[in-house]
Parts: sequence; C-alpha cells; structure tokens
Amino acid sequence: MNNLDQLPKNFQSVSTDQEIIFACHPGVSCFTECCRELDLALTPYDVLRLKRHLNLRSAQFLDRYVIIEWEEGQLFPTYYLTMVDDGRASCVFVQPEGCSVYADRPGSCRAYPIGRGATRQDQGPPVESLVLVREPHCQGFAESRQQKVGEYLRGQGLDEYNRFNDALLPLIQHPQIQAGTFRPSRKQLDQYTLALYDLDQFRRDMADGRVALNRPMTPTQLAGIAGDDEELLLLGIRWLMQEFYGE
Repeated sequence: MNNLDQLPKNFQSVSTDQEIIFACHPGVSCFTECCRELDLALTPYDVLRLKRHLNLRSAQFLDRYVIIEWEEGQLFPTYYLTMVDDGRASCVFVQPEGCSVYADRPGSCRAYPIGRGATRQDQGPPVESLVLVREPHCQGFAESRQQKVGEYLRGQGLDEYNRFNDALLPLIQHPQIQAGTFRPSRKQLDQYTLALYDLDQFRRDMADGRVALNRPMTPTQLAGIAGDDEELLLLGIRWLMQEFYGE
C-alpha cells in the first residue's frame, strides 16, 4: 500500500496542473470557519513574518502567541499558534472582518484547502506532494472560480514561504536522521529554538561571538547579522547543520 492509499477520505492527491473550483472571500457563508478549531503549527518563516508584522521581537512573539510542545519520540519541538479560549479555539488573529495579519498570514493558511509536503533529494529541488482537503464546513468549493492548483498557490504568495520552508529540509531530513543515528540533545533542542524561532536573540549571540560558524561568513550571512531577517534564518539553518552534524 502506498501513501496515497492511506489518505483520509476527504483528502485527494492533486498536481499543480490539475484544475480545481474554489474561492474564499467574505461573501462565502463559511468565511473564517477554517480559522477555528485547528492546531496551527508555525514554521520558522511563519514566525519571522508574523513577528515583523506585529513589530515584536522574536521572544515577545513566542511568549504571547506560541505554545511549544515536545513529546517523547519527537525529534524536534512543534510550535503552535495560541488559540482564543472562546469555546471554538479560534485563531488569536481572526476578526469578524477576517484575518488581522492577512498580509503575513502563515503558509498553511495561505495554501488552504491545499496541503503540501516536501521530501529532500540529494540533488535537485525537493519533491513535493499536494493534497486537496475537503472539509464539511467549507463552502468555497461551491464557488464558480476555476483555476489550476499551481496558479492558486502562486496567487496566495506561497513561493516565498516554500523557499524558506524547503531550506529546512537538509536539517530535518538529514541522512543521519533517516538512518536513526541522530537524536538531538537538550542543548541541541535549545539551539533549534534559538536559531530558527528566536532570531533576534540569535542575531545578538552571533554579533557578540557567543555562537559562531567554523568558517568565514559570506556577505549575505553578514547581511543577516546586520538586520536582514531572511538571511539570518538561512544563517541559523547553516549554523545548526554545523552544530548537529558537523557540516
């Protein structure tokens, strides 16, 4: 049995050139229903965009809006967006008129109702798999707009999110993980949070020499230290590769 055979019945494997009929806008009767009763895991790039949108430091954003969970058996923690205790577990950023952080909303919100997974390759781009999720509450499928899956995802601004999320694959799908020979220590778990989710502290630690690469930094990496958050995130991934796998 392959992975596609194991998909829940409301999940359908799709490709980027496949046509779908879907639209979401304030006029749809279920508007913002997908922003409730959900566990929303945040990627490092999601946090970067949100903390910058809210003009918060990384530590402030983590303290106010993130629940970090790690269970025995997990390699790395999961960082969940907090939900409002309103009986419906609503997203902390949802308002009657819609998403209050819409321009910098998380990647999984942008992609909905498409889900994306990616697998690292030794050479070439990652291999992605896409699924169409049909939830009972969603009336967007009754709309008349027809478009290809790839067009829909590009229109939601996913290219930039995918670029930074895929940059994590060498770290979280490393051959040592696949072989079962690597499991992070407590110190390495703290490093993971520092370099990927607490970028402002990571920048200070890099600038002060408390953490360092074992090779000269490139101009783009130095730009990350100087203030470019995107380059700093890539530098954090590079540093973790060094600390975890000696690369």
